[in-house]
Order: sequence, then structure tokens, then C-alpha cells
Amino acid sequence: MYFANKTTKTNIVLTEIVLIIGLSLTKTLYICVMDFNKDTAKKTAAHLLQIKAIKLSPKEPFTWASGWKSPIYCDNRVTLSYVPVRNFLKEEIAKLVIAKHGKPDVIAGVATGAIAIGMLVAQELGVPFIYVRPEAKKHGRKNQIEGHLESGQNVVVIEDLISTGTSSLNAVKALKEANATVKGMIAIFSYGFQIASDNFKKDNIELTTLSNYEHLLEQALESKYITSQELRMLEQWRIAPSEWKQNEK
Repeated sequence: MYFANKTTKTNIVLTEIVLIIGLSLTKTLYICVMDFNKDTAKKTAAHLLQIKAIKLSPKEPFTWASGWKSPIYCDNRVTLSYVPVRNFLKEEIAKLVIAKHGKPDVIAGVATGAIAIGMLVAQELGVPFIYVRPEAKKHGRKNQIEGHLESGQNVVVIEDLISTGTSSLNAVKALKEANATVKGMIAIFSYGFQIASDNFKKDNIELTTLSNYEHLLEQALESKYITSQELRMLEQWRIAPSEWKQNEK
């Protein structure tokens, strides 16, 4: 089943038990208060795996903006090239916007990863769209927020991925400084780190995600996108991402 070289029934059962325990540990560690629908979470994870938006590179790990070394990278921008996946994300996010926050005055995308999907969601809902840069431009009109936003308007922020939440909440800060009322944020995927939970709680922003790390690992193992050995490695990284590279040396 999961181990090609394990042929006895006993070994297969033991292997399944180990993997179940491992995935249970991942569920326990997923303590970031990010709301999601389980069925949608599974479908979203399956889509990301099918189009190979999930990249694994444990030998040459990816470096995040935070400085963390990661054996996994979720590139949600790939979804834009696949019409069925793009439509699925657009429709599911639009449903969540209405279910969680009602119809907003404006949809805001976090630059640059969520500009396209945010615009698609705004089109689906029939509302204006704006996007928020990491910082104000140094030239031209020197805007941080691009598009028309009026004081007091209700805004739902769209993000493609949540890691620590720092850049996402930076966009929220800019919107609040422009006197917008930020109703909440909806993202495609989250790693579910505690630091993200702490950051969103501190800023009192409700976060909802289509999928998360737990469901991604479950789907990846089920579809044989990853091996049992890779699963354990990814679980270990999830426990202490800031220390993972050091532990691998």
C-alpha cells in the first residue's frame, strides 16, 4: 500500500498505523484559528496537486521572505493557467465572501499573488476591485492602494497564501489607514502556523481559507504525490519550520 517494499500484512498494518498517527499529529498541530469547509479543503488540495502547484525540494529547500528554509512550496499562481481550477477557486471564494461577510462594497487583492484571483472574485460578485502593494510606490502617484476606495467602505481582502500572515496584515493595515472597514480575509491556502494565528488575533481579523496543510498532506499521500518518508519529513518541518534546516544538517 504505502510502502512498496513492505509485503506482509503485518508490516502494511503497522505502516498504516504510523501514517495515521502522523496525520493526527498534523491535525493537533494545526492550531491556527482559520475556518474552512472540509469538503472544499479536500477538493482545493486535490486541484493544487493535480496541476503540480505543490513543489517539493528537500535537498535544495526554498527560502521564504521570512528567512525560513522550506522543503515545500505552494505556487498558487499556477492555478491561473488552468481554467477549471481557476473557476473553482473563484466560485468557492465568492461563496465564502457572501457566507462570512455578506456582499462587500469592494474586494481587495494583496499584491502580487492575489491580484488576479481577487479580480476574478470581484467580477463574480459584481463589485469593484482594488489591490494593495507591500508599500507605497516611490514614483508617480506614490500609491500603496491601487483603484478607487471611498472612506468607510466595507472591504473583504483576498490572499493567495498565508504563511506568517505578516504581508497579508500589512495590506489590512494600509486599508484601515485609508479609513476602509475590513470585514475579513479569505485565502486559498494556509500552512496553519501558530505565528499566523497570533498575528491575526492581534489585529482582530477573521481569516477563512479554502484549504490547509493538513488536507494537503492527506491528499498528497492518498494520490501518491508524496511517499511515506516525505510525509514524515514534511510533518517534522511543520513542527518547527524556523529550525528545520538546522535539524537537517
